[in-house]
Amino acid sequence: MKMRWLRWGCASLLGLLLVGAALSVPQAGAAGQAPPTPLLWKVSARDGTTLYLLGSFHLLKPDDYPLAPAVDAAFSQARRVVFELPAEQVQSPALAAQMLQAATRTDGRSLREDLSPAQWAALQDYASAHGMAIEALTNFEVWFVGLNVSLSEMAAQGLDPSLGLDQHFMREAARAGKPTAGLETAAEQIALLDGMSLEEQRQMLAEALDDAREGNQQTRALHDAWRAGDAKRLWSEMALDMKRQYPALYRNINVERNDRWVPKLDAYLQPGQGTTLVVVGTLHLLGEDGVVEKLRARGYRVERVAAQSTW
Repeated sequence: MKMRWLRWGCASLLGLLLVGAALSVPQAGAAGQAPPTPLLWKVSARDGTTLYLLGSFHLLKPDDYPLAPAVDAAFSQARRVVFELPAEQVQSPALAAQMLQAATRTDGRSLREDLSPAQWAALQDYASAHGMAIEALTNFEVWFVGLNVSLSEMAAQGLDPSLGLDQHFMREAARAGKPTAGLETAAEQIALLDGMSLEEQRQMLAEALDDAREGNQQTRALHDAWRAGDAKRLWSEMALDMKRQYPALYRNINVERNDRWVPKLDAYLQPGQGTTLVVVGTLHLLGEDGVVEKLRARGYRVERVAAQSTW
């Protein structure tokens, strides 16, 4: 099965941005189902300062909780929790307005003019089958329409941004009184989406519509790989596809952001900082471009944490 990371890389951004302030509380997992074992690495400095890197899935299901004991243990040890975005920005009522402002057309063109006749017809068919008013979409950029199709399909499978791993640990940090921080701003993430080329936007919409027609096999495969903590599959079958087909976008969404994050993560590994838990999209931890290898290259000891470890 061909895995398309173009829309996964971007949909993860929108899933994180569109949560809003009303949060659901995760429920207990399904009976007999093993807890998810998301990717988790321990980064150690020579003085014992520790940084845990946890791979997030920004939209999850109620039965994705509870998590593996190792993940909860890392949170318990942490003095602070760091996310892609500051919790106060994710939960701000102003965020939705920022998104809509960026997604609303100002070029005098319509959505239909940016799509081929075949793609417009496919979008019409999808909108009709799902009770969507296509007229309401015509004043938005293609990337926003494509991502909303993806999120609509994820929602139909029970995937909810308010249950994402980021949101879970934002709630837990608030309950435990642990300080939180972000590695970038919402404005920076929105600019990444809005800066996509028209070709990339069209491809993202095409992939979203294709996956919907195919029964959302890609969504299920990605979620299953995340639950299993399957780093090899996530990288070799998914991330490499985006890197090969869309090198410029891959660099913008992944490589350049990782490069900006590493000095900030390095600061949390300086003497006296204690233990920090960092929760970011799984893509950012994988491969030679990921922050795991970038921190290893700085001389830190980096080790994968066993799923059932409780220290």
